[in-house]
Amino acid sequence: MATIKIPPVLRASVGGEREVNASGGNVGEILRDLASSHPATESQLFSAEGQLNRYVNVYLNDEDVRVLEGLETAVGDSDTLVILPAMAGG
Repeated sequence: MATIKIPPVLRASVGGEREVNASGGNVGEILRDLASSHPATESQLFSAEGQLNRYVNVYLNDEDVRVLEGLETAVGDSDTLVILPAMAGG
């Protein structure tokens, strides 16, 4: 199972946990497993079309998955995903 590091803004949706484990062969499967286990995260992570929300950044072992293969990026059992919501400000 891969480890997912949960940002503070999503922790209430996963019972306050900083990290959770999820299974799957790629980023999309792992995030969908997270959403299946913690349904409140689904709308925070995915658009109505099932794509990753544009304001959510996901890193696989410190590499942005958008510059890899997106949701199709392969993930191994010892890998770590980090979810970082985009921040706006001024």
